[in-house]
Amino acid sequence: MMVQTLPKPLTLEEFLTLPETKPPSEYIDGQIRQKPMPKTRHSRLQSKIIAQINGITEPVHLAYAFPELRCTFGGSSVVPDIAILQWNHIPFDEKGEPVDDILIAPDWTIEIVSPSQSANKVTGNILHCLKYGCQLGWLIDTQDCSILVFQPKQEPRICYGKDNLVSLENIKLELKVEALFNWLKMKP
Repeated sequence: MMVQTLPKPLTLEEFLTLPETKPPSEYIDGQIRQKPMPKTRHSRLQSKIIAQINGITEPVHLAYAFPELRCTFGGSSVVPDIAILQWNHIPFDEKGEPVDDILIAPDWTIEIVSPSQSANKVTGNILHCLKYGCQLGWLIDTQDCSILVFQPKQEPRICYGKDNLVSLENIKLELKVEALFNWLKMKP
């Protein structure tokens, strides 16, 4: 009888020394999971949301929305589709440039569910962020044009159509669910 030994799981510190993958991998609950490669609709929504948020927040140094930013905290390393950090939470170096390693939860995390992703695993990432200081999470589902909104110590709220989306308190983003999904329409 042959005895097979399983490889020792990587620690978070060991995971962080590995080369980055494309698409990125995440380290959650001691397991490494590679995110699916974004497709056109995902990329379109991601870029439009980032442009909207940064158009409001960057000129007045309120916050900044980063695409696919690795955030390492609470024993995990996640890469939200969009990570929004309030300006005072962005670490800068002596030249005034943002540092590469973000070791806090984003203030606001946005995930766009891909057809090949488990909605529960993505929801788990949002809940992990909320547990460690995140103030807001959106789970965007392009299949049914809904957005599940998460806030600390509140029940999640599902939003459709003409529902107004909540943003961080100091960000004056006025956006309805239907307007967000209308960004998918590109053909004149």
